[in-house]
Amino acid sequence: MAAQFDLKKSSNGKFFFSLKAGNGQVILNSEMYEAKASATNGIESVKKNAPEDARYDRLSAKDGSPYFTLKATNGQVIGQSQMYSSEATRDAGIESVKTNAPGAAVNDLTSA
Repeated sequence: MAAQFDLKKSSNGKFFFSLKAGNGQVILNSEMYEAKASATNGIESVKKNAPEDARYDRLSAKDGSPYFTLKATNGQVIGQSQMYSSEATRDAGIESVKTNAPGAAVNDLTSA
């Protein structure tokens, strides 16, 4: 399976997307968007910004779990990772987004 973005509609009517690696594991989740077009624009922003290392913030949660966010050129967060068990696995997650996001197809599940 190739990497893909899953575009979905939540139970409250908002839209969001997840980037899945080739193994099916989610490596990045978006915020909630009011409109489908905004979520689609978010996907395009992830594709554009993913290769740029400076767009990633390497962070730690309150419990110390490492994670990262991906920001657009305007500084807005466009995606957040899961919590990782170590900084090394978090950094591998960033590399996965850099590699997979630019060419990932969009799987539109909003009408499913």
